[in-house]
Amino acid sequence: MTGSFLIQMSDNKNFSKVAVVGLGYVGLPLCIRFCESGLEVLGLDIDQEKVDSINAGRSYIQHIDSGTISDLTSKNSLNASTQFSDVQQCDAVLICVPTPLGKHREPDISYVLDTGRSIAPFLKAEEGQSKKLVVLESTTYPGTTDEQLKQVLESESGLVTGQDFHLAYSPEREDPGRTDYNVKSIPKVMGGYTKDCLQKCVDLYSIALDEVYPVTSTRVAEATKLTENIFRCVNIALVNELKVVYEKMGINVWEVIEAASTKPFGFMPFYPGPGLGGHCIPIDPFYLTWKAHEAGVKTRFIELAGEVNQSMPEYVVHIVAKALNAVEKSIRSSRILILGLAYKSNVDDTRESPSFKLIELLAEEGAIIDYYDPHVDKIPKIRKYPELSGKKSVEWNEESVRGFDLVLVSTAHDSVDYQELGQWAKVVVDTRNAMSEVTDANAKIYPA
Repeated sequence: MTGSFLIQMSDNKNFSKVAVVGLGYVGLPLCIRFCESGLEVLGLDIDQEKVDSINAGRSYIQHIDSGTISDLTSKNSLNASTQFSDVQQCDAVLICVPTPLGKHREPDISYVLDTGRSIAPFLKAEEGQSKKLVVLESTTYPGTTDEQLKQVLESESGLVTGQDFHLAYSPEREDPGRTDYNVKSIPKVMGGYTKDCLQKCVDLYSIALDEVYPVTSTRVAEATKLTENIFRCVNIALVNELKVVYEKMGINVWEVIEAASTKPFGFMPFYPGPGLGGHCIPIDPFYLTWKAHEAGVKTRFIELAGEVNQSMPEYVVHIVAKALNAVEKSIRSSRILILGLAYKSNVDDTRESPSFKLIELLAEEGAIIDYYDPHVDKIPKIRKYPELSGKKSVEWNEESVRGFDLVLVSTAHDSVDYQELGQWAKVVVDTRNAMSEVTDANAKIYPA
């Protein structure tokens, strides 16, 4: 099925080997999907540990089974490398690298452009090979693909976009831990630099995915991804603000949302929390805001939502201080357990998790911090918080939990026994409504 831009589906035989740059939560599932569709896949990453793990048949992402990786590598369907020159043997290059924010919350597309510089010398089609296709999947602002990436690829290769190689943008829509949708079944939006570029992109992804949705340009595709996540950001900001307002009125916001959800039209439930997490939602609004300012346009609504969401960790710390004061303690020197380090329930993905900001704020107030997460045994390497890398989760048992002055529920994993938490803990600050069904709790429970 195609979208608003009419593209003919073709029985394309021009793809046999695909390179995927960036072997994280987006790139690795994409590698697997193309392998399962019969293509040979080269996974490229500058992280030698990831490359070694894949070539040894080991997964480093919890929801991806090592048996799947081992099966594909044993068949030579999937191989990993740090050598970007291997792109020369591939028909397409899919870029799935991080697009974080800088110190002043400005877009940082350096990983995208560095990747462009690394692959550009190897984009010229070899004899008997069709023009190579380059697809950017990383979330970014409109104009990244047809301006910055295009310029880098052309200047470093001496080739002409649309003439010597194809260029397209197709945003990732990965949602780690989700079981009702996957890479194969989520419709894929895509836009090309030219119509031929788009046709080439449609041909490739149609091999592996159930549905593609072509649009008229790379900029439309880039804006589509931003719109999807800004929609979530704004609505989460709304319920976060309502949480604060209703708390002052003695009203349970979770009960309000549940009641409002009974309306069969005109309402979609979103839920409050201690801040935004994941790679996209905390970051994407700032990408559009930055680009809009460049164009002389104000994004007041989006910026306000960002301010509300960014203020939530401070609000939670305020509730923690209030809860400790009630038992005649201060944050300083109190032992606090952060329950849940991943950014969402039931996954091991810690990218942009609000738990890190909570740890930072509480530590600044003099608290002694530990964490428990059944999905994160050890904190991975984190660019923003390198000092936390390697810290291990505490054990989950009565003796351990009783040793803390307060437990802060930041992420509610299903595998945690909250009845036990209510029995063992002295004070619980609950940002996720995880304690709502706990009965006969010994702990003093504070919603936040």
